[in-house]
Amino acid sequence: MFILGKKVKMSQIWQNDKVIPVTVIQAAPNKVSLIRTKEKNGYEAVQLQLGKHKREFKLPTSNFQLPTNFDVSAFAEGDQVKVSGISKGRGFQGVVKRHGFGGGPKTHGQKNRFRAPGSIGSTAFQRVVPGRRMAGHMGEDRVTLKNLEVAKVDLENNLLMLKGAVPGSRGTLIEISKIKGRKSNPPLKPIT
Repeated sequence: MFILGKKVKMSQIWQNDKVIPVTVIQAAPNKVSLIRTKEKNGYEAVQLQLGKHKREFKLPTSNFQLPTNFDVSAFAEGDQVKVSGISKGRGFQGVVKRHGFGGGPKTHGQKNRFRAPGSIGSTAFQRVVPGRRMAGHMGEDRVTLKNLEVAKVDLENNLLMLKGAVPGSRGTLIEISKIKGRKSNPPLKPIT
């Protein structure tokens, strides 16, 4: 099962006298807007629509019909899900923030070079080799997190609360898909 939603905010809920950090996702009913078949298109896929946003999922189409709506009722507390989204953009960043470089020494004649990348080339090629870690644009990448747990499902408001953080800023489109046959481990009971 899968659904599209929008990230609302980070929050927290109480479960068994413990505070659980959650990401709240607004997953208004999605509708199946298109079904692609092998005979007509050469592959099988289902297109989901949430407002103006559309996403295509490659999977067997035998279980889907037009028009069909999906909502958060397909998910239950304890389900394991895979979440994909676009991470926050952080603009142009140097090598210390972007790649975790340590910077240069603070002594021995170094001045204003604390966050510099150091040597970037070699004498053999007389060029910078592709893939060299340097300063540049950071963020706005597609990020997928697996094995997040559904902490709570609010059917009245179409809200899905997932344990932990989800990529993206508020209002980011999020793809959520259930991992088949995966339920989270039951919470450990204290020994009395």
